[in-house]
Amino acid sequence: MATLRVLLVGNGGREHALAWKLSQSPIVESIIVIPGNGGTASIGTKVSNNSTIKADDYPGLVQFAKDNNLNFVVPGPEAPLVDGIKDYFSEAGIKCYGPSLLAARMEGSKTFSKDFMKRHNIPTAAYENFSSYEQAKKYLESINHNVVLKASGLAAGKGVIIPTNKEEALDALKKIMLDKDFDSAGDEIVIEEFLEGDELSILSFSDGFSIRSLPPAQDHKRIFDGDEGPNTGGMGCYAPTRLATPALITEIEKTVLQPTIDGMRKEKFPFVGTLFTGLMITKDGPKCLEYNVRFGDPETQTLLPLMSADTDLAEVMLACTSGYLDSQDVIFKVDDRFSATVVVAAGGYPDAYEKGTPMKVDAAAAGTNIFHAGTIIKDGQLQTSGGRVIAAQSSAETLQEAVNRAYVGVGCIKFDNMFYRKDIAHRAFKAPAATKEALTYASAGVSIDAGNQFVERIKKAIASTAQLGAPAIIGGFGGEVDLSAGVWKDGPVLVGAIDGVGTKLMIALTMKKHDTVGQDLVGMNVNDLLCAGATPSFFLDYIGCSKLNLENSAAFVEGVAQGCRLAECALIGGETAEMPGLYQSEDYDAAGAAVGFRSQTQGLPKINDMAEGDVLLGLASDGVHSNGFSLVRKIVERSSVSYFDPAPWDQSTSVGLSLLKPTRIYVKSVLKVHNQGLILGLSHITGGGLTENVPRMLPSHLAAEIDIASWQHPPVFRWLKKEGNVESAEMARAFNNGVGMVAVVKDVNVRQAIVDLESLGERVYVIGKLVPRAKPEEGCVLKNLSSWD
Repeated sequence: MATLRVLLVGNGGREHALAWKLSQSPIVESIIVIPGNGGTASIGTKVSNNSTIKADDYPGLVQFAKDNNLNFVVPGPEAPLVDGIKDYFSEAGIKCYGPSLLAARMEGSKTFSKDFMKRHNIPTAAYENFSSYEQAKKYLESINHNVVLKASGLAAGKGVIIPTNKEEALDALKKIMLDKDFDSAGDEIVIEEFLEGDELSILSFSDGFSIRSLPPAQDHKRIFDGDEGPNTGGMGCYAPTRLATPALITEIEKTVLQPTIDGMRKEKFPFVGTLFTGLMITKDGPKCLEYNVRFGDPETQTLLPLMSADTDLAEVMLACTSGYLDSQDVIFKVDDRFSATVVVAAGGYPDAYEKGTPMKVDAAAAGTNIFHAGTIIKDGQLQTSGGRVIAAQSSAETLQEAVNRAYVGVGCIKFDNMFYRKDIAHRAFKAPAATKEALTYASAGVSIDAGNQFVERIKKAIASTAQLGAPAIIGGFGGEVDLSAGVWKDGPVLVGAIDGVGTKLMIALTMKKHDTVGQDLVGMNVNDLLCAGATPSFFLDYIGCSKLNLENSAAFVEGVAQGCRLAECALIGGETAEMPGLYQSEDYDAAGAAVGFRSQTQGLPKINDMAEGDVLLGLASDGVHSNGFSLVRKIVERSSVSYFDPAPWDQSTSVGLSLLKPTRIYVKSVLKVHNQGLILGLSHITGGGLTENVPRMLPSHLAAEIDIASWQHPPVFRWLKKEGNVESAEMARAFNNGVGMVAVVKDVNVRQAIVDLESLGERVYVIGKLVPRAKPEEGCVLKNLSSWD
């Protein structure tokens, strides 16, 4: 076999890894890297850098290859491939490992690649393409499911934005298409449905007919631990992934990879080179996210060290360019080991960062590689020259050992303001959801069914206490006393509610923060008064403890006072009981009662006025509020986070402080709309969730049909569901899931109700309608529960 004299184009970590692996081939005589980096300059005598020609001067590169008798070209990054570098060298009769200009469109245009997937029935997310900002904006405003926004052109691996709500989506659209954050790459945009699942990448060698794939890898795109923060070019990687079962790989090859190669050939732009396929493993199977037409970064640094000692990368590349990859003479084997890579970035990346910072890199232990990316040697000194600066990679018999060794390798790297993630491969170390016990409210010690049975048991005893104007009926949101039934002929109806905060108090004790649970106590009660159509008038509180803690109790009552101010009711008294032996240490419990009033005509629910087709409006919650915390605490205890760690769903605060966010008080906004006669019924979504609470305001012949996909499931609930492996139906029965209050309004009043509520700061969703009740026990029918899966 003739020897190869290689021209390698690029200057990143991927190119360092390629030069490192190619230099081990006995058929490679020399490698010139244009422009290269500080790492490629130090590999050995076979490899040298050359910066006299620009990497995008393709005619100049061709002439350079001819002048230096180079006979094999390996472009590293996507830009030269999308520009058609392969065609330049093919015309000159020099072999080039990579796709043609036409084939490179699979990465150069996401709209092209998505349409290709559709033509060839390759499973992918539903999508729409737009070249008009106004049309894209109109489309975003018309949908209610989560989306992913992708700049269609090349954006250095950063042109994908995953917004968490519609406001973020619209802002991202503006940044891409109007502000040109990704330059001309954002002239056209792909908006596709957000897929839930585990993401992985596969790098496949192809000669246009057959494929040979490296093990599936999982990249870490986000800048911060816990997969938070903005997207980057990649902060780390590991392989193989825990998802990479032989059956799954076979399915991916059959449904995605081979159909892609076959489809490109059938459309007369066969693919030769390395195809990088991004996939999401959903509950419905693998779906293709995107194609890249080159080696990934940092996947290349992770995967090439797994190729066996007798697998020659140069021979594999030559087989691809010559059309005989499936030959039995081509050795392609992968070691049965694990590999992990940790990328070290410059402080500030992916935003503004400094260049030219002096670096020192000590020798790494055997089995660990240091791959340079944004580095340069200037005046004999290694310096930073990019955002992703350098990476440590290691291989081992176990993934944990490979990760540990990679982090030891990071310790060999030293420069000011260096930054790296501390949790590479964290997803692999968590048990798959399917192997976790599926937690329920009952398994956390709280039985909704037992509570319902208790109410039924005591109804008769309570009814026996009825007095004139006070029917003593329980099961609603509050109890009523009609003063006009007695001596006060034209008197109002008094409405009372009583409730507690529950085990959320235990988190308050852990975090030493007690004001927000005081506000919770008020919110739980006054929101119940609203459901009877009442205006809160006054509030009373009760605290039971072992020994009075002045600071804790004062903070709690100050929170109660804040809640009363928000509800515009008076805190007229309370009780604090010290009971040593009944409570331990600083433990305490709290309860409260609110009393309000309404006129004879303001009562809710107006069940006689409700009819099929009436609309259900959902008012957004401010978080978990005050129910479901026995289950919340069990999920947190079983997870890998503490209450003091950054919240996985909100890096700006801790787990504990985020969970302590108080119950939203809806009094001012809801009363305004109710006083206009627009509301037929209200349901406060507390313990029992949507499933148990909504039917409490309905007549026996009607049911609530609620479309779960009509609002975005807030991140905190997504985390609780995933971490606790909680079934969607159980989520709907345990938590508010982003909707703290549900209102019934006539269809003709929907617009006015929404305008008035939003003008007072509420976020309002149209979540469903009233339908005939099929069975007595089916008072709430939830559609699209699978959207939470």
